[in-house]
Amino acid sequence: MKHYDVIVIGSGINSLSSAALLGKAGKSVLVVEARNNIGGMASTIEFFPGYKCNIINDSIKWINPKLLQELNIKSEDLQIIKPKITHIALGENNEYIYFHRDAKETANSIKNLSEKDANHWKDFTLYVKKLTEFLERLYQNTPPRLPDIGILETLSMRNILNPIIKHGTQGIVDLLRVVPMMMPEMMDEWFENSLLRGTLSSIGVHHSSLGPFAASTGYNFLHQHLYSNGVIHPNTFIKGGTFEFAKLLQNIAESYNVEFKINAKVKSIKLDNEFCKGIMLENGDEINSNIVVSGVDPKNTFINLVGSPNLNPNFHTQVRNIKYRGSIARMHFLLKDLPNIHNIPNENMDTMFSICPDIEYLERASDSMKYGCLANNPFLSFCFPTIINPDFSSDGKHILSSTIQYAPYHLRKEQWSSETNEALKQTVTKTLEKYIPGFNRLIESCAIYSPKDLENEFGISEGNLNHGEMTLDQFMFMRPTISTAQYKTPFNNLYLCGPGTHPGGGLHGTNALNSVKEILKN
Repeated sequence: MKHYDVIVIGSGINSLSSAALLGKAGKSVLVVEARNNIGGMASTIEFFPGYKCNIINDSIKWINPKLLQELNIKSEDLQIIKPKITHIALGENNEYIYFHRDAKETANSIKNLSEKDANHWKDFTLYVKKLTEFLERLYQNTPPRLPDIGILETLSMRNILNPIIKHGTQGIVDLLRVVPMMMPEMMDEWFENSLLRGTLSSIGVHHSSLGPFAASTGYNFLHQHLYSNGVIHPNTFIKGGTFEFAKLLQNIAESYNVEFKINAKVKSIKLDNEFCKGIMLENGDEINSNIVVSGVDPKNTFINLVGSPNLNPNFHTQVRNIKYRGSIARMHFLLKDLPNIHNIPNENMDTMFSICPDIEYLERASDSMKYGCLANNPFLSFCFPTIINPDFSSDGKHILSSTIQYAPYHLRKEQWSSETNEALKQTVTKTLEKYIPGFNRLIESCAIYSPKDLENEFGISEGNLNHGEMTLDQFMFMRPTISTAQYKTPFNNLYLCGPGTHPGGGLHGTNALNSVKEILKN
């Protein structure tokens, strides 16, 4: 039986990045993936014969530049599409706002609705840029163990001083104000227009079950804007789909002799006196290694793979207390033709759209999570992947890919089924019809992923794309638990690298960078 230095469980962006970085460091690495292809949530597939789109992530907010540097990824290796218009917010009465990469152009669009807000826009972008610079530095560090903070831990955090030198202590005071803030509070300080306030607040609840009036939505807003240089709604796309990022990482890993095993579901992580010794597959095969790195979420890692009987009661309680609260569904529509949206020119439709006319709309939609029911008017974001990547369509027809927020994993009166999927479809099409007249007549087919479907397809607990809620009690040195925030676990040689670790969700690879740094220390 072949023995490996490291086994990586899963093949999402963080798992692939970890494998490539460890392979580069000279380790013999095996990546084990349960599905029949790599990529995890960065998968791009053919939903309908002749038409492709991304299963989950249409756009990427940011990628850690250090990951690109460490793996020598150049612009020609990963072709990033950066549309000039990053986002279009759709409001009532045919109102809309164009968010541009150029702050002046965004301000000109806002000016049509509020001259006062337009005048504040540049200052707001500079404010966000300043605050995210602190987070960028903070994200480079492994969170300290709270009971053990000493000189070494303090020194490891010293790079956060650089933004202080640049912006002064007021910068960190502002950060400490905004991180626990509710989005409406932030909006009250800057803007008056309802559509602008609602659209910006929707960033603060991105892929979350929280409503805009929840604490820490200010933090999530900042999290989505790292390395954006002050560009608000920093959506970028990958030529060929998000899977191209995963495929590139696989190719880099293979260049360092990393091996891949697909269609191989892990049944358990092998332990010997609290030492991790490898894995056992569902087919009965055992594979030994010195180290196991899990890219799956903490619940699946510890409860299902390590096994509850092997967990210390206190740690078992910590793991059980991790909040997931999946709230995201995905829906892909095959359309006969490209719809007419507020007379927006076709050349401006290569971007993300959102339907969130005001903060109150967002709050009412989030109320559905509290009562375990589908929102009558859900918060929607969508794009046309066949415009962004024209080769996704074989005959000129188009796909609209939408993300539905506040579709609760835990329904109070029923379970997710074909009937609830159909009910969700009717709600979504009704909402889209309201903002895109004639939309229903264009639908040829539809593919639906409920939170339950996402759980079943990708093995993510409760369908939570972040592998755990992005809240203050699951932030930094408490993510995923207070005893595993350093990517290490209570079991020797077992590490975590997925989005359930610091600093949280997204296809940015920061979790992998920090995890590998800890692995290579030993």
